[in-house]
Amino acid sequence: MQFFSLFEALRADVRHAEFPWSVAVLALILAISWGVSRRIRSPRFLQSASKWRPVRDFGEGAARRIAFPLIALLMLSCVREILHISGWQAMSAFDLASPFLLAWLLANASVYVLHCIFPQGSLLRDFERFIIIAVWGVMALDMTGLGTPVIGVLEKFHVTVGKQRLDLWMALRGAMTVVITVLFALWIASLIERRLMAASSLDANLREVLARAAKALLTLLALLISLSLMGIDITALSVFSGALAVGLGFGLQKIASNYVSGFILLLDRSVQLGNLIALDDGTSGTISCITTRYSVLKTLGGTEVIIPNEYLVSNIIRNLSYTDKRVRIAVQIQVGYETDIEKLIPDLVQLALQNPRILPSPPPGAIVTELADNGVQLELGAWVADPEQGTGGVRSALYLALLNYCREHDIEIPFPQREVRMRQNTTDAQNVSPTQ
Repeated sequence: MQFFSLFEALRADVRHAEFPWSVAVLALILAISWGVSRRIRSPRFLQSASKWRPVRDFGEGAARRIAFPLIALLMLSCVREILHISGWQAMSAFDLASPFLLAWLLANASVYVLHCIFPQGSLLRDFERFIIIAVWGVMALDMTGLGTPVIGVLEKFHVTVGKQRLDLWMALRGAMTVVITVLFALWIASLIERRLMAASSLDANLREVLARAAKALLTLLALLISLSLMGIDITALSVFSGALAVGLGFGLQKIASNYVSGFILLLDRSVQLGNLIALDDGTSGTISCITTRYSVLKTLGGTEVIIPNEYLVSNIIRNLSYTDKRVRIAVQIQVGYETDIEKLIPDLVQLALQNPRILPSPPPGAIVTELADNGVQLELGAWVADPEQGTGGVRSALYLALLNYCREHDIEIPFPQREVRMRQNTTDAQNVSPTQ
């Protein structure tokens, strides 16, 4: 067995005069690798090296997890090759350290890839433990030479499907191939997405479309490659995939429509992130998220409304910030007929400009909208640049300012008055009782 062969070689090298020097060289390699990795992991180095594109892509996570085993393995391989060329005999210490460093590197690299793909959570931690145990387990089986007997046992559990013989080892190998290729594709997709999101010159919706298209294409390519590596003929799946597409077209029509509508929204930019839209009189807010299946509308009250993308494509939506983010708000007031309207209108405009959220350009305006039964109806209109903060506060502030202004200048705010006449059954007398 390989482990026992290495152990016997190590016992033989102990008596060799070069063995202490081999151990010293190995310890020196590990010490230098540890010092260099600590230097790389330092915040000052990462900040100074952030101008280098690979450092920006991989960042602190990669440096913290794979720096030491990667540097140690590279240095160990180079030194081992140099010593082998020079005729060095005691090499068992290097042969024993190499698989441990390789397993350490693979386990940490796999965990780093998982952190780049998936968000933090208990499921991710469980998957990390599984990956680490699997990597170290494979290394242990390889070093002890138990891998071949274990594979032989797994091959005994098999089933026959037509002319194809499927065993447990083939299923495990195929599942491992699919998982590795898909995770690698998702990792590449996350790097592409990170690069696209950092490109401020591109439109936000275009960045979302490119990132999701890259993830879908890379995942599909990874699945096809993994199936090819497993020995499955991809062309044989064409008939099955066509029938599956027809079935999905009928059975999942709404879901497919939502996904297509999501890409339409991201491409035509009719609704974008941060837009203030109104679905109806009672539902309005800003778009906080657009996915391929649904969009999230965050109302001014903090409630999040999940809207299928098909609804946004096939219905009339009021986008209050489609081309211009500014929104006009209007408040009404009614004053008595004896009020000097020509003097009041400029004062109302100046009153609106005192509010810090009212824009001076375009300027506010006050107009007469109606000669009503009880007084003159006026409308004060003004523009705000931050409608996502809500317009109720601005309306309330304007109404309070109008009320205080009318009180200070003794301007009458009329209200409806009615006279109720109560007639008795007599024909020669009437009692009239006016009330308000």
